[in-house]
Amino acid sequence: MDKKVMYRITLKHGMVNNKKVFFLEFIGNPMINNLISQYDDATIDSDSGSLFIHNDGKSLNRMFNYFRGKVWLDLRYISTKRHIVNGNKALDLKSIRDRRPIPGMKTIPEAFLMKLETRRYAYNTAKIYISCFERFINHFPDRKIDDLDTRDIEQYLYELSQQGRSSSYINQAVNSIKFYYEQVLNMPGRFYQIDRPRKEKRLPTVLNKAEVMSILGAIKNLKHRAIISLIYSAGLRRSEVIQLKISDFDSQRMTVFIRGAKGNKDRYSILSSKVLKLLRRYFRDFQPKDYLFEGPTGQPYSVSSIKKILDRAVKAAKITKRVTPHTLRHSFATHLLEDGVDLRYIQELLGHASSKTTEIYTHVAKNSFLSIKSPLD
Repeated sequence: MDKKVMYRITLKHGMVNNKKVFFLEFIGNPMINNLISQYDDATIDSDSGSLFIHNDGKSLNRMFNYFRGKVWLDLRYISTKRHIVNGNKALDLKSIRDRRPIPGMKTIPEAFLMKLETRRYAYNTAKIYISCFERFINHFPDRKIDDLDTRDIEQYLYELSQQGRSSSYINQAVNSIKFYYEQVLNMPGRFYQIDRPRKEKRLPTVLNKAEVMSILGAIKNLKHRAIISLIYSAGLRRSEVIQLKISDFDSQRMTVFIRGAKGNKDRYSILSSKVLKLLRRYFRDFQPKDYLFEGPTGQPYSVSSIKKILDRAVKAAKITKRVTPHTLRHSFATHLLEDGVDLRYIQELLGHASSKTTEIYTHVAKNSFLSIKSPLD
């Protein structure tokens, strides 16, 4: 066996008697056993039988001084490196704090909200984390949050799976739980061993071009047609189209500038000449002041309204597929791929960080199958 493995002590976060500790994991050998036996701070947890030292803020320095030159201390699970998402707007969770409490229900800890705000999480992500974590803590009405351990969390996740919750939802639940224990309580890696569900590999729903044209043709309102046309023609997310400003369009270069999109990344997408004509008519008739698509009081148009517009149009066009605004983005990417556009360019237009995300469209593009004949034919 590698001596580096034999002479290594791995530290992991934990809780004993509602106090932070570092659990010590190592392969026993005479040298380490002897060193541990003479280390005054080391204690055996009566419940788990694990060895631990109290995390009092100075314990790491004491351990380094004691074990220096003898044993390698593995700190990978207690690293505290965390970045602040500077690209996001400042997050304000006042509406969450001002909610009327439900009798008998636990509410999200204030420290949880403050950490979300400090790290400038996107508002939608923050809402998901808050919802998932409140559901988690209310699953244990008579238990203190900080007393819950890995077994409690695994049992909770098991019950979610038995309830038929999707893999995506269970992963969000895990993220919210880890956020609290590892970032709010500053115990990174404490629950690193929690098993996540296998990711579902579902192909996106894609409309053909005729179906897209039918949907657009069913929208009579000029503003509504401009919104849906722009989402499809530039492959935008709902959250991106409502944040667009007039200055984000360049009719000379035929580009749309999307700022601070998912992952805090700016990017450009293509501007359709047909959509440009439509937008000029819309601008002349509606004269927006700040955002391209404004609500009644000048604020950005609501994402829920966009879904309602599309739902009505899909019904009027007699499309039987399940269509969401994101379906238009999927269709944009697939149609580009079918028209021979390189996958790398599509990745840039969509703002995907990884090419693997974009590669899913190769599984739904029709030209992937055109050269293959059915045995029946």
